[in-house]
Order: sequence, then structure tokens, then C-alpha cells
Amino acid sequence: MFQNNPVLIQLKNQLYKKKFQVKGIVKSTSKGFGFLRVDSKTTYFIPPQNMKKVINGDKIVGSIETINNREIVFPKKLIEPFLKKFIGFVHKHKNSIYIQSRYPYIQNVMFYKYSTTIKRSWKNGDWVSAKLQKHSLCDKNNCFSIKIIKFISEKKNPLSPWHVILSKYNLEKKSPEVDFLNFFPKNIPDNNRVDLTNLDFITIDNNHTQDIDDAVYIEETNSSHLILTVAIADPTEYISVNTEIDNIAKKRVFTNYLPGLNISMLPKEFSENLCSLQPFTKRPALACKILIDNDGTIITKKTKFFLAWIKSQGKLSYDNVSDWLEKSGTWKPSNKRIEKQIFLLNKVYIIRNKWRKKHAILFKNYPEYTFHLSKKWEILNISVDKKRIAHRMIEESMISANICAADFLDKELGFGLYHAHSGFNYFNIKNVVKFLKKYNILYTSEELMTISGFCRLKRSLDILSDEYVNYRICKFQSFGEICAFPKPHFSLGLSSYATWTSPIRKYSDMINHRLIKSVIKGCKNISPPDHSVISHIVKRKRKTRMAVRKIEEWLYTNFFHSMNYDKKNYYACIIDVSRRGMSARLLKNGAFIFIPITYIHNIHYEVICKPESGVIYIKNKLHYKISDNILVRLLSINHITKKIIATLVK
Repeated sequence: MFQNNPVLIQLKNQLYKKKFQVKGIVKSTSKGFGFLRVDSKTTYFIPPQNMKKVINGDKIVGSIETINNREIVFPKKLIEPFLKKFIGFVHKHKNSIYIQSRYPYIQNVMFYKYSTTIKRSWKNGDWVSAKLQKHSLCDKNNCFSIKIIKFISEKKNPLSPWHVILSKYNLEKKSPEVDFLNFFPKNIPDNNRVDLTNLDFITIDNNHTQDIDDAVYIEETNSSHLILTVAIADPTEYISVNTEIDNIAKKRVFTNYLPGLNISMLPKEFSENLCSLQPFTKRPALACKILIDNDGTIITKKTKFFLAWIKSQGKLSYDNVSDWLEKSGTWKPSNKRIEKQIFLLNKVYIIRNKWRKKHAILFKNYPEYTFHLSKKWEILNISVDKKRIAHRMIEESMISANICAADFLDKELGFGLYHAHSGFNYFNIKNVVKFLKKYNILYTSEELMTISGFCRLKRSLDILSDEYVNYRICKFQSFGEICAFPKPHFSLGLSSYATWTSPIRKYSDMINHRLIKSVIKGCKNISPPDHSVISHIVKRKRKTRMAVRKIEEWLYTNFFHSMNYDKKNYYACIIDVSRRGMSARLLKNGAFIFIPITYIHNIHYEVICKPESGVIYIKNKLHYKISDNILVRLLSINHITKKIIATLVK
């Protein structure tokens, strides 16, 4: 009876057309339109015309109006802008210049209104850093205003990938430079250093390495024990705390090893000359003498740290030493003394590696991908490399030295800079036990929360040899950390671990050097590392890791752009699963690719991707999981997002 009542119809229409306002976050799409996300269940449509007033990620107040039976968002007020500072490139069209952001979700926003104090004749494609000065919702003309604050690189500069990415993460683009003559160090007194220049120390590095920071010397005792002396370059003898060079190193934290480009932490006059353990050159060192018994056990009560002078008797390379030990190639040691050192170093590796396999945890030897570049920064080739025997020999010696440093700092100070890993998160441990039961691997929660139990589990997983299980177990683990006080390192199977063997390349190792030397010199009132320094190291490490990945992605897109990439099939390993598809890495060259659901199976609703467990079901049947090898063909390369899209080859 009320169905056709004209009064009720009129009232209903009035209520329906009534405007109301909501707060939310803008989400853009590649098709120009977007959505205002109010909460996890509520979103409203933003048409393309209205999206021109906002940027993906903006927090705004929007007015909701109903047009043609659809609720539409009209942006009204800015609460917080998403875009504050960004990297973009210059577009020149006729007499106009505008800036386009590199950020994928705001590529459609062109910034016409800009200001700058940089005096430059802008060229098409110039890379710049800019900041948002005024949002369109705060401007009476609905225009975005930006300020160009830094010129980064010309488009044609072959180093653009490095410069743009390093600028994005606020990392330095070149090694530090100082007036070396003003900083030339004082003479180092001999009376507090042991002269070991008559011993046959050797260094083993890559062929091109100039910043040599470790040397080793090994001798056998009458009881067939081995004495390993690890001598580490001593930059802290030249660089005092809070000096200009120390502050440079403290800010940079690491030597940045990028694809095809190394950016040193210290000025190269120090890292590659004055402090480097160059052959046949007398150098100051911080040394550690390590006594190792027949079964590989380090007799820690016999470990000794001391200051020394050394003179390397040979700069050897990983490849040459590996070839010689594997009885291939033409290289051979220059004399019998060097030959003896190589054999003894290999003996140290064998017994220490055997000890760690039994009592701790060994690293897996995963492949590494190396970009080989021409002098014009063109990609010539990408090689797949694994650590060879010489690399593993030096690595084992440095691990032994780091174990000794942790023990020394524990006993003498009770603090230092430690690398730690607490194993499984307490809240995940029941899920770990439940997951392992599926594979008939039986442990209790209490066992897995101890280092010994964690080590036994890792050995059980090595026997199982299932990469998917390893992946799932890693997902249950906590993250590694750097701390000022000793904690266990579950992933190494050690009670504590403190690095000190790369002070030319790592500021954290410089800190441990200073602490160890303070004890040797009998200093008083020694303080633990400041928390702010540790926090900076952690942040810098994360930024560096992300920068390396982004530069690699850029170089891979350049590499495939120069060839007929869609004419060839590649084997790849699945490394991640998301709601939209799966990511994989090409086995031949390490390139990162993405396979959308539409190229996994042609009926979208029959595909279920489970990111939390890293698996993909089709028609309720498991088809793919992380660690699976698959055959793919590349389809397209997005040169803006630097993403490579591929399809499965069935």
C-alpha cells in the first residue's frame, strides 16, 4: 500500500541524494581511476577526473555523492600527503617543462608548476630529486606545486641506474675524498707491537681487490695442533674517534658493493693504500693467534689478541689458488713457503668445517650472480658463481677469528658489537612443531628454543633436503639483530659472534677493533657502543640491501632490452607467492620475474594463491610452491617499474 506513495518516493530520493563525508586513503590503479579506502571493508570509487586532484597514498576527506546509482568520491580536504619527496625526470614539450615521478603509482601525475634554485638548462630525461610544496587540494587553482632540490643525472649518463637508486635511498654516489696531506698520520711507535714481518703471511682476495684487510699465517706444533694467526688491517691506528674521517665512516657504515661499482667507506688513500695489507709492505695490524686441536676445536683459553707489524709475502687470488688445489690451470705458488701456507690453510678449513658441521651450523653455498660491464658501463655478461675452495678457506678462518673475538669481548668487557639470532619466535614455536610433524620430524617446543636443539633440527633438514620445508622453517624464524651485549646466534649455532675482520669496509668492525685494542692497552672506563650507532648501522644495512636489489632490477631490464628476449625459454625457481601471482628468479642469470595469475591458469577463479604458505592451488589441487623449478618465457618489460613479466611454458 506504501509502495507507490509519492511522498515516500520523494523522501527516499532526498535521502539518497544527500551528501556525506568520509576519511580514507587514496588507492590508484593503472587505468586512471582509483578508490578511497575507508577501512578494510569499505571503499568508494574515485573517477579519473577526480583522481587528478590526489595522489596514491594521500589521506583525505572526501565528499560522497550518488550519481547514476553509484557512490562517487569528490576529494575535499587533505589530511596528510603521501608524496613529500620523490625522484622524477624532466619532460620537455614545445616550450613547457614538467616533471614526472618515477614512483609507479603516481606516473600519471604531471607536475607543471615548479620552482628551483638550480641553474641549469634542463634536458629531456634529466633525473631530479624534488619535494612537494603545495598539494592540489590546498591550492585555489587545484595545482600541485613542487620544488626541484637536486639534479641527479642526465638521461644519457650510463651511470644513471646507480645514481638514481642511490639518490632514492640517500646513499653516497662516490667514495669519500679528503685532502690526504692534511690527514697524513703520525708515525706509529714500535714498542707496543710484535714484529711478525719475518713470517709468511699471505692474503687471498679477488684479482681486482685493492682494499686488503686480512692476512693469515699457519704453523703446526709438535703435537700436530695448528696455530692460525689472523692479522687484520688496523685503520683505527690512523683514524681517531670523532675525527672527520671517522665521522665519514660512521655515516657510511659500509663499503657499498653494487653491481659493477664499489663505493668505499673510507677514502681510497686509506682503504687501498695506507691501511691495505699490500704485499711486501710493512703494515700495522691487530692480530689474533688461535690454537686449534686435531678435531677442529678452538682452545679458547690459549687465544691471544695483540698488536703487530706484518709484511704479506703474497697477494693471491681466489681463482688461482682454487685452480691449483683442484689441479687445473697454469698458476702455481711462487715458492715452497707460500705453497706450505696454502696447504696448511686448507687443513685448517677441513678440520674447522668438519667441527662446525658436527657442533654448529654450516652456510649453504648458494649461487651468486655477477654483472660484467664494459668501460662504457654496458652489460657484457652475467655469470653464475659459487664460492670455490679458496674462498671457503678464508671464510672459515675469519669465522674462527670472529668466534674468538666474541669470546674475548665476553670475558674482558661483557659488551661489544655482536651479531645475534634468537632462532624461532616464541609465538611461532607451536606452529613449527606442528608443521614439522607433517614430515615426520619430531621435536618439542622446548628443544627448538635451545641452540643445541636448533642445530639438530638444521641437520635433520639437511638430511631431508627439501627446499620448500627450509623456506617454511625460515619464515617461522625471527630476524637477525646487532646488539651491544652477547646473545646467541642460532643460525650459526654459536653462543655469541662478533665480527672484526673487515675494519676497512665495515664501521661495526672498527668499533670492535677499538674495544679489543682498549683492553690490550689496559684502558679504563671503556664504554659499550651507543644504541644510536647500532640503530644507524641497522637502517643503513637495510637501505643498502634494497638499493642493490633495485639496481639489479634496472640492469636486468636493460640487459633483456638489448635482445629478443621473448624468443627463448628459461628455467626459473619460484621465490615468492602473492595474491596476484608468483615471483621467480631465472637460473641462468638471476633475473627477477613476475608471473601474474592470468599466465598461470586461464580461468582466474580456479586459482588460489596462498602467500602465507607459499603455494598455488588450481582446482583445489597443489600445482606450484616456492622452491619449484619452472619453465618460463618472458613476455614484456616495464621500463618505468623495472618489472619483467613472464608466462609459464607448459
